[in-house]
Amino acid sequence: MLRLDMKLDRIRSGAYQAGDFIIADAKDGDMGPSMTATGPHREKDGSTTRFRTRHEFLDQIDGIVKQDVVDIMLTSVSNLEALRARGTFAGSRITPAVRVNDTTDTWRFRGAVYAEHPSRNFRSADLHEARRLGCDLGLYSITFNNDLEADFRSLEDFADFRADAREADMRYFLEVFNPNVDCGLAAEDIPAYVNDAIMRSLAGLTTRERPEFLKVAYNGPDALQELAGYDPSTVVGVLGGGAGTVRDCLELIAQIERYGARVALFGRKINLADDPQEMVRMMRAVADREIGSEEATRAYHASLDKQGITPTRPLEEDIALTEDVLKAAA
Repeated sequence: MLRLDMKLDRIRSGAYQAGDFIIADAKDGDMGPSMTATGPHREKDGSTTRFRTRHEFLDQIDGIVKQDVVDIMLTSVSNLEALRARGTFAGSRITPAVRVNDTTDTWRFRGAVYAEHPSRNFRSADLHEARRLGCDLGLYSITFNNDLEADFRSLEDFADFRADAREADMRYFLEVFNPNVDCGLAAEDIPAYVNDAIMRSLAGLTTRERPEFLKVAYNGPDALQELAGYDPSTVVGVLGGGAGTVRDCLELIAQIERYGARVALFGRKINLADDPQEMVRMMRAVADREIGSEEATRAYHASLDKQGITPTRPLEEDIALTEDVLKAAA
């Protein structure tokens, strides 16, 4: 049994304790923003002149898997195949996962306007090919926009996916974004709308049809506590959103753990860090309640200094909270 499954068993049984928080590194951006998702290639002096190549991106993934701190490594099917060929997961306790659909609201590559329209489902990945690569966990994404026709189609596609997943013996976790277009709701009403949409979409499913856990936006303590407290058998995870400051990343971990989330699934907050592995190490320390977010930010910068890495932002900027939802609950 991999580390993820042991943690999920304890969480579902009500035996959650410090150390059981699940961290996933979301390295699946090549199925959305595409080439730029690898992140900038940084020199030690902080300068950047290009994006990482795919090979360099795979090197980073390989290093984080071998660091053995995260519990899930999420990639595209194509990159999982390349990592398997490298032997990255040989003997690893980390669960590989793949993005199994790439909805149009993630198509944010250069010059694209697709994300300005209500999200539509699309599936590049073949579940049987993912299973052939030894992967039995997929990320399925859906976005509710308070649009009857668009949301109806999305739920029909979700039902089709579940049937295919059962046939392929594939587990999944469910990502639900906030509306990606104007949905006719005031900003303060969106968290409740999203919570209702999520739980309604699961209400008709048996236990074996349900996701292993959720991946949702952090809409503040009240919305998170409502969602996590409604049904303890539904494990709630939170996505990272934009890169932000180092303190933003670490404070987000602290807050979501405090208010009931049991999974963090961060992409840009790890990938765009000056030292991704050190960021992951600090995330683990904060999630396990060993250190606070401000102290962890100082420790992160001390590590950069020791390595001779020039940070993107000086400590006095990186220690600030810039995201309103975090500042409100800090």
